[in-house]
Amino acid sequence: MSRQTTQKFIFAGAALAVIFAFAACQNLSYSKLAANYHFGRANSFFRENQYRKAITEYEATLKYNPNMLQAFRFLGESYKQLYKPGVDSPLNKELEAKTLDALNKALAIEPNNKDTIYSLGDMYDKLKRFPEAEKLYLRIIELEPENMSNYYVLADFFKRYIGLQPDMDKKAESMYLRRIETDPDNPQGYAYAANYYENLPASADNIDAAIANFDRANDYWTMRIALEPKNAEAHLSKGVNRWNRAYRFQNRSKEERLKVALEAKAAIEKAIEIDPNYPEPYSHMSPLYVAVFAQLEPEKATRYKAEADQFIERFQELRKRAAERKKLEDDLKK
Repeated sequence: MSRQTTQKFIFAGAALAVIFAFAACQNLSYSKLAANYHFGRANSFFRENQYRKAITEYEATLKYNPNMLQAFRFLGESYKQLYKPGVDSPLNKELEAKTLDALNKALAIEPNNKDTIYSLGDMYDKLKRFPEAEKLYLRIIELEPENMSNYYVLADFFKRYIGLQPDMDKKAESMYLRRIETDPDNPQGYAYAANYYENLPASADNIDAAIANFDRANDYWTMRIALEPKNAEAHLSKGVNRWNRAYRFQNRSKEERLKVALEAKAAIEKAIEIDPNYPEPYSHMSPLYVAVFAQLEPEKATRYKAEADQFIERFQELRKRAAERKKLEDDLKK
């Protein structure tokens, strides 16, 4: 074969390679454009709560880009929005299966994606498949141990299963405590822990346990105050805790209830001292005087009720001022 003929074959082969490469690029470019087009339409339908149309477009997206994480995730979210927890029907079973399939495929593409983990955990939660949901929620904390909101997500999850799974109250409690341990100088953690203990279901045949929960909550309000001694709302929260303790548990001795009521009074008065224009402490002081002090010390009832009326008047006055200020601010904005 002559040198000239050889060169012709080389140039022809190179030309074919360029043609095939160009065609492949064209196909790749078209697939990318088509995937993006359908993904954009799907997102628009999703935002408008048109989930069936969104499903069609997300599936079209995956036809052109079968590895797009967000398309799988929002496809699963769309199916989840149509799913009805607790309904036993063929359609609902199909929606359940398709939701799990799409979200698990998204997780396979990116195993550490927090949004996908949370979404899949939420679906298992809706299905009451506790072990799978718990494993996923715990995984979020492993990935982001410094994100405080993750502890609250898991605590709320455990609270929903109190009475359905063993030791859920202890697991929920552990999340609040871990949150405090992670950031002990943040007063919010103590407030959440206090609220948790105050709102635990009370058993009518175990009053002592209910009282112990209120006292534990009070301990956390005290810890919060140590971090924010000039926070009127923190002192008020402690006062409301003591007020509830004194009022709700009327089977306790007069001496015990009066002691707790005086603790409530001291905390609420401190809130007023810190911020005299804060309306809420006055509203709580009034029932403390009428529903607790006047009942425990009936010989002073007339005086207590008169003082309670003064607190209510002050509360109403401050609320009126606040409403007038807000109206003025709104008018100025206009």
